[in-house]
Amino acid sequence: MNRLRIGLVGTGPWATTTHAPALARHPDIDLSGVWGRRPEAAATLASAHGTTAYADVDELFAASDAVAFAVPPDVQAPLAARAAAAGCHLLLDKPVATAPDAARELALAVERAEVASVVFFTLRFATLSSAWVAEQAAVGGWFTGRADWYGSFYAPDGSAAFSSPWRASRGGLWDVGPHALSMLLPVLGDVSEVTAAPGPGDTAHLILRHAGGASSTAALSLTAPAKGSGLAVELRGESGIAVLPPWEGADEAFDAAIDGLVTAAHTGAAHPCDVRFGLRVTEILARAEERIRAA
Repeated sequence: MNRLRIGLVGTGPWATTTHAPALARHPDIDLSGVWGRRPEAAATLASAHGTTAYADVDELFAASDAVAFAVPPDVQAPLAARAAAAGCHLLLDKPVATAPDAARELALAVERAEVASVVFFTLRFATLSSAWVAEQAAVGGWFTGRADWYGSFYAPDGSAAFSSPWRASRGGLWDVGPHALSMLLPVLGDVSEVTAAPGPGDTAHLILRHAGGASSTAALSLTAPAKGSGLAVELRGESGIAVLPPWEGADEAFDAAIDGLVTAAHTGAAHPCDVRFGLRVTEILARAEERIRAA
């Protein structure tokens, strides 16, 4: 297969620690350049990985076959639509947008341009958790489930190493909510009804009705006490109880997402975590946000 030239949009902590190193070392692609809203940061990051810093994002698109995004969701959506229109495949971060209209415009741009798309839902690309989801989806017969993600970014005793203004303003619903939905939907099916209520801090509690009749819950927070933080995914059904094994991180996950985009770009086959799945996640979370505001 021909090597893909993949450009990087973004220069923040995730771009620096995860995206750029993975793109630079991947054997099947070339890191074609970096663009960021801070030119000096783009120059530093590009120099560290032996590539070009672009002052004009459209010039980066023109020099690339695909583009990876590590910017806030509502910055990502319009830029990614422009990249798709320029013929670039897309490696997107979650959520693809926080406004359903913006997510729909992006999905439409991808459809029109007939480019591949992959959304980086970490747990769907980490080896252990992705295998667990596939196994439970094959088993079927699930009655109910839960996916709880208690982060402590903004707790007094937590660490804000990967803090950002958009995370602080939108909270756990939008930052870790996509992770929860990415685990529940492939196993229990699409969501037909959403109920949501606020908890302490930025905590959001969701109750979901799935199209196949199952139900699930999710507890989402970035303000949990550090000693109370953690991730739990559990399913109950005809086969008993299935619990996601302990998850300590996923250094290999972004590499797997790159693999997914390369395969989708070369084969034309849609990836399960494509922009349409990302759109559906945005629609569900936006509905939950409406419920929380009403409460």
